[in-house]
Amino acid sequence: MNKEQEAMKREEKRKKDLAREIVADFTARQRARRQLERGWQLNMNFLSGNQFCDISPMGELEEEDSAFYWQSRRSFNHIAPTVDTRLARLAKVRPALNVRAFSDSEEDVKTARIASGILQSVKNRIDLDRVITRATLWSESCGTAFYKIVWNFDDGNIIGTDETGHSLREGDVNVVAISPFEIYPDSLSAEGLGEVKSLIHAKAVPVSEIKEKFGVELPGRRIEEFPLAPYSSASGWKRPMDGDERPVPEDREVLIERYTRPTEDYPEGRLEIAAGDVLLYEGPLPYKNGDRGERVFPFVRQTCVELAGAFFGTSVVDRMIPLQRAYNAVRNRKHEFLNRLTAGVIAVEDGSVDAEEIAEEGLYPGKVLVYRQGSQEPHFLDCGSIPAEFEAEEERIANEFILFSGMSEISRNSANPTHVMSAVGLQLLLDQDTARMQMTVESMERAVKETGKQILHLYKQFSSAQRMLRMTGTGGKTELFYFSGSDLSADDVQFETGYERTPEQEKEEMLQILSTGLLGDVTHLGDEVRNKVLDALGFGNLETARDVSKLHLRKAERENVLLKEEDVPADGYDDHALHITEHTRALLSGGEQDEGNKQRLVRHIASHRALQKDQGEENGRG
Repeated sequence: MNKEQEAMKREEKRKKDLAREIVADFTARQRARRQLERGWQLNMNFLSGNQFCDISPMGELEEEDSAFYWQSRRSFNHIAPTVDTRLARLAKVRPALNVRAFSDSEEDVKTARIASGILQSVKNRIDLDRVITRATLWSESCGTAFYKIVWNFDDGNIIGTDETGHSLREGDVNVVAISPFEIYPDSLSAEGLGEVKSLIHAKAVPVSEIKEKFGVELPGRRIEEFPLAPYSSASGWKRPMDGDERPVPEDREVLIERYTRPTEDYPEGRLEIAAGDVLLYEGPLPYKNGDRGERVFPFVRQTCVELAGAFFGTSVVDRMIPLQRAYNAVRNRKHEFLNRLTAGVIAVEDGSVDAEEIAEEGLYPGKVLVYRQGSQEPHFLDCGSIPAEFEAEEERIANEFILFSGMSEISRNSANPTHVMSAVGLQLLLDQDTARMQMTVESMERAVKETGKQILHLYKQFSSAQRMLRMTGTGGKTELFYFSGSDLSADDVQFETGYERTPEQEKEEMLQILSTGLLGDVTHLGDEVRNKVLDALGFGNLETARDVSKLHLRKAERENVLLKEEDVPADGYDDHALHITEHTRALLSGGEQDEGNKQRLVRHIASHRALQKDQGEENGRG
């Protein structure tokens, strides 16, 4: 055996050992957090209405048996409508990414505009609102959710073909919501992704997908464990084969992606992918998505309620489970008492009647009852009346749902127990519900903001050539922009999130500002101010509100770009006042630093003033 064969054999052994080490690492992390997973499954059971299950002493989910066969075991689900209400409230205060320029220089304004257009384009293309809704549902159910931001090389416009004739695309960003069942950190006591040194993303996928992506053919197997099984039941504790559920496919394998932060030995970090004891890929972390261009995990964490010293957060479902158990017990015992009052409990003397017939038919109206002569006739026992404690306990538990969930009656069921009649008072009550959810809202805001940053970082890394961006302009008109990665910098823009005020509140505030006269006489508003007011009120795209002033401003912006290299004459059809304002803004926001650019801007402004003066004289003579 020559040296080359020996080296290949050693390399093959190293890869096999590394794959086994990755699988063993995943198994150890899975064991360490098994109790957490059972808690998440319990939450999903209660949310879906299967509320007579619990975690056994062995750490597994099991169904609770009734003490007697006749006991009522119905679920009166208060958790599901509470979570629905919280999701609706969070959807109304969902952060919308807006990019504000770092300064008023023309370059920063251009960068902010391109960044805003990219984020809006990605949001519409991948339906980012739906991704946020799905992640929020996971965080409300289990306490934690994740966003995975990746660059998909098979997406985007076609730019050519390779040697085999397959289409080559420019690539594009993709964002997916990840459940906590798929994320395995190296430390469960880390309080964020920044404190995690290694992270595993594991998911059961078809072996055909593995072959397509990595060119490795695996035999596949049955994966029935709940967090990884592709068709696990929604109730969680049931086996996937129970009932009428679909059979578990046998062509699956767990795809394990292990991400490791940069170290001294690996300054660019490590990404290792394995499945079925086979190493599929190893290399550096693929994305320069850190704040300073460093390589970090392509994940963003979102929590419902943070826990001190814990990587995974908790949810309101955890808090409401004991209340739900108590509420179900009270309602079921109450219904059993009502059944005794209506159906009755019959007392019969032994041997006086046919006991089996009485048990089957009872004493229905009009029944001819024949009993043994000399014996006592059958009769109903007096069960009394429903104790008042039932009503008091039921009302007390229902009120505690409001305390534990943070949702008042006005949000949950449109009730107004305070009898507040004024619109301001009702809005204050609704605002209090939002204030109770402030920690959840802030976590969602941070997650969406970090997701926006990583999106821009990926565009900066992979958009080496010119890319075209379509943005909607005035009156629904499409504007085309060309940009490259050098035009972007997520560190030179500031993200604004608009969750503090709802659209209705913003419109109301805008109308109040107009009515107070802070913008001057409403009948004498300038075209630019009028268009901005209409945009704020939601009427910016109406054909009747469309104005050419915005088109003049766009033309002036294009002229500012050209004036950096050459002189551009003013046109007679320009709105000279708007052009002068826009060119002066470019001059004062950095244009004066370049002497040549400054002189060209000054000459261009002078030509506008001359044309404006000539037009004024002509109008005066006319």
